[in-house]
Amino acid sequence: MTSQAVPSARKIVAYLQESMRDQNLEKNKADILHFANQHDLGKVHFTEELASCRIPWQERQIAGVLDELQANDVIIVTELSRLGRSMLECMEILSLVTYKGIYVYSVKGNWQLNQSSQSKISLAFSMATEIERDLISQRIKDGLCSKKAQGIKVGRPKGPGKSKLDAFRPEIENLLVNGLTKKAIAQRYNTTGSNLYNWMKKHGLKMARPNRLS
Repeated sequence: MTSQAVPSARKIVAYLQESMRDQNLEKNKADILHFANQHDLGKVHFTEELASCRIPWQERQIAGVLDELQANDVIIVTELSRLGRSMLECMEILSLVTYKGIYVYSVKGNWQLNQSSQSKISLAFSMATEIERDLISQRIKDGLCSKKAQGIKVGRPKGPGKSKLDAFRPEIENLLVNGLTKKAIAQRYNTTGSNLYNWMKKHGLKMARPNRLS
């Protein structure tokens, strides 16, 4: 999106909404300062907040920031989803800043929302799509971090997973008892001999031993 000069902006505020599991605070600050320098926005004042999803935005620091800012002032975020903890919150805040004439810049996506933005309806849908995608991503990350903090292993389990042979285990066990060869069993269930061998080994199954005459 093409950058436009901010007309006599009184104040530039960078709002950082972080969770207790965020490890990128300093990087986010550096990204915002670099962004502000690229767009000649001027001196940046940082406001940091540990946000809880249970507290509405009207009771958080972002509400105080928006109340303080006036027309032509600027608020910068690393990404639009950091404005709130839900799509509804983010859109409420964006509606308020638009009404007050406050500029909004987002480092991610290089978004710029101001009174001269063209095709605002199209812009709103594009912004909403990105916000929802980022919120989903953040919820997944928070959930994984929470599980790790509780000592719960996350990710794909190690070792072999389920096999299509599992559903036929009683039948295969019966065939083994009756002395059917592994080759025949593998052909019957449309698999390879090595796959059948590994499956039998995993479940502790063995071929029936032939009876010996006394």
